[in-house]
Amino acid sequence: MATNIKFNIVKIVIVGSGNVAYHLAKALKQTEQNLVQIFGRNQEVLNSISKELDIPVSTNELADADLYVVSVSDSSVEDVSEIIKNPNAIVAHTSGSLPKEILNGDYKKASFYPLQTFSKSKDLDYAGIPFFIEAENKDVETVLREVASKISKHVEIADFEKRKYVHLTAVFACNFVNHLFARAKEISDSQQISFDCFMPLIEETFDKIKSVNPKDAQTGPAVRNDKRILEAHKELIKNLEQLAVYEVMNASIQKMYNLD
Repeated sequence: MATNIKFNIVKIVIVGSGNVAYHLAKALKQTEQNLVQIFGRNQEVLNSISKELDIPVSTNELADADLYVVSVSDSSVEDVSEIIKNPNAIVAHTSGSLPKEILNGDYKKASFYPLQTFSKSKDLDYAGIPFFIEAENKDVETVLREVASKISKHVEIADFEKRKYVHLTAVFACNFVNHLFARAKEISDSQQISFDCFMPLIEETFDKIKSVNPKDAQTGPAVRNDKRILEAHKELIKNLEQLAVYEVMNASIQKMYNLD
């Protein structure tokens, strides 16, 4: 199915008002793209976004657009996508773990996945965020690539099979790592040690893997196979969840380096 949409007149509606929707709206606004509406359920949140970004919002009347970006929770994508009735429109979801076919309607289906962790309270450099896009045909792909390329320096075509692994890798590299930060802060808080003391260590850890393979950058008692320190640490940990994390992580490290 071909599309006659010209990029310079693409009208865009974002469906959703969560963290990803907010940042996409901000990115589109900053790059002077034609974002005509944010549509969602939470009037209070929508009003806040509208006031900040000067974008029309609605909870009941969906504006006409060439591109609808559905940015809601994975469990809601299918149902929410049913409200879009324009057969000439492109409809793209922002999920990394769903196929474009989850979109339920008679329109051009696509995926528009920004690889980043989003919080409304944290500013981002949108130009550095990789976008993974998939479309039904080259014409739609061209439109999505143009929209994404105005925002980011890194735009890549990725089918569902590839996006699944991108998303899985992101869970390991971001969600699990952040959980370890949270567990680490529990320990430092319990001993009245400021977590700020660990910021240089955290920053160096992330800076190092920009030039060194993470496997080659591993340090610590597990990779040294220092059983005395490993046992001493376990005696210090009274929280069973922390202990379970400690044991699983050390076992995984030792298995990677054939030390188990």
